[in-house]
Formats: sequence, C-alpha cells, structure tokens
Amino acid sequence: MSTPTPPVLDSSAPAPVPPLSQFEAERETAERLLAGRAKIDAELSKVIIGQREVIEQIMIALMAGGHCLITGAPGLAKTLLVKSIAQIFHLKFQRIQFTPDLMPADITGTEILQDTGDGGRKLAFVRGPVFANMLLADEINRTPPKTQAALLEAMQEHQVTASGVRHPLEEPFFVLATQNPIEMEGTYPLPEAQLDRFMFNVVMDYLPEADEVKVVTQTTAGRPAPIQPLFSGEDVLKFHDLVRKVPIAEEMVRYAVQLASASRPRQPAAPDFVNEWVSWGAGTRAAQFLVLGAKARALLAGRAHVTVEDLQALAVPVLRHRILLNYRAEAEGIRVDDVVKRLLAAIRLPVKAGA
Repeated sequence: MSTPTPPVLDSSAPAPVPPLSQFEAERETAERLLAGRAKIDAELSKVIIGQREVIEQIMIALMAGGHCLITGAPGLAKTLLVKSIAQIFHLKFQRIQFTPDLMPADITGTEILQDTGDGGRKLAFVRGPVFANMLLADEINRTPPKTQAALLEAMQEHQVTASGVRHPLEEPFFVLATQNPIEMEGTYPLPEAQLDRFMFNVVMDYLPEADEVKVVTQTTAGRPAPIQPLFSGEDVLKFHDLVRKVPIAEEMVRYAVQLASASRPRQPAAPDFVNEWVSWGAGTRAAQFLVLGAKARALLAGRAHVTVEDLQALAVPVLRHRILLNYRAEAEGIRVDDVVKRLLAAIRLPVKAGA
C-alpha cells in the first residue's frame, strides 16, 4: 500500500474559511492564511520550479511550529527554498555553514571581556547566529556530533544557556537543516536524540526533465524577481495557535499513536516485519507531530477537521528519521520508507475514517 499523495495547493482560488464556531475569534487570521496560499505559491514560483510536495511539507511544519530536516544531494535549491520562505514570512534569517571545524560557540554565541568604561572589565555574552527566527543549518551532518548537539537546547527549549544564564530566542523560532545523503564522504550521522527534534525529514529529489529544463532556462535568462513579504512573525505565531484549535477525533489520535507504537520492535503491537527489520522505533513525539501536522494540513486545505488521509500523507516524513533499521534490513535492500508504507497497510483504519 502506497502513501496517499498530498494534494497540490490549488492556486486558482482561495479555500473557504472553516465554518466552525471555534474559529470565530480567529476568523481574520484564518482568512489571511487561506487567502494567502495562492500568493505564497506565486512568490515561490519566482525562484523554485516543481518540488510541490517538499514545499507543502515545509509549509505544514512552519504552520505547526516544528523544525524540518531536508535531505538531498547538493544543487537542488534546498538553501534557496528555505531563504525564500523566510522572506515571504518576513522572518529574521540566519545561515550557518556546518563544517568539520565548526565549534558550538560559533552557533550559540560566546562570552568576551568588555571594558566597562571605568577602567574595569566584565564578561558580556555575544549572541550567535542561532538568535534568529529561521535558522538554516546548512549541511548539518558535515560537522561532528558535539557541534550538532549545540542546537538541542535551542530546538527544544527555544533558549541558549551560557554560564548559567538563560537567553531566550526570538519567536517564532525554526531550524531548517539540510543534510547530504549519508553515503557521501565527510558526513557524520545525526544522533537519534537530535533527529527526534525534527518534525519532518523531507526528502528533496532530482526534478523531472521538464522541470529541470525550466530551471536552467529561467536561471540563465536573467535575475529572478525579488520575493515580496506577505506575512509577519506575529502572523506565524497566530497561525500556530489556530492550528492547535483544529479539532481531531479521538479515533484519529489513537490511529496516530498506533502507527508510532507499531514501529517499535518486540512490542505487542509490532508486526512481524518490524521485529525482523527494525532495531529501534518511533517514540511518542512521532504521534504528537503526526497529529499537529495533520491539523496544519487540514487547515491549509480549507478543512476544519482532520481526516485519516492527513495522517497517512505525513506518516513517511514524520517516521522516516525515527525508525532505525537493522543489518538484516540493509542486507535485503529494505528502506525505512518501505517499512512505513507497510505499517500504513498493516494498521487498521479508524472506524470513522470515512466520515
């Protein structure tokens, strides 16, 4: 059973505002979001060709307030896509190029001695590039785990601690990290604890030939038109609140939990193929991100309720970096995406899935 393909955002007309009473207080916010979908597509099309599913998944993560890991070979416009989204939402953008010699202080900041003006000196904290609304951690797996871990507190707590002093990050705060395929030389696998902080692992693949021709033609004909900001950081924070108010039936939540728990080997709910191929499965955070992502996807589609299709469409990007395969699976050529799709086929659908 294959994962249902998420629908492409229709730019021909804005989606209707969900006609539910719980959205009355946020009607203006909902109208801005839904009416702005076509404008977002139009702005991104100035610099990005194709990659519709990738764009939708990053947009869902942004609406839900989650971090995103983007996996793909060099030269696929990962950096350009992230920077363009930051411009559309008028967010303070910072980019860090991760290299083997990068140090944790290069990310979070450091303390330096400063003159006080009266002949004395004091330690002052100089903020690093992590103090931004949207941080692009470019090629994050080209730096050792010690430096990768410098982002853990920032991603989870939205703060940086230096010499016992906590420094809150600006809100909203997102980490969009790009990584090269682990088969490439000079890469360090991300620790499981760090991977679990990312809401999605989005895979950015090569474009079809027709789209690649458009890219080459467009990028060699002149400079692209500048990206116009459509929203603000305050709007994004309002979108986060709106997403969390989207209702979801208990059976849908239970379905998300069952998908995550079935990926854990040697558990009562684990199918035989999970026990055979999986060393480590997804934790509770996977179910949380499935539900949050499904709410955001429903809202972007103009719906005020979550369907089973929303959960299924996001199962692969939520689970692919949370399931660790064993050597037997690798020897048989089994990929994590294959395991997730088999889980979708194995777990019984919610009773009211078609309602």
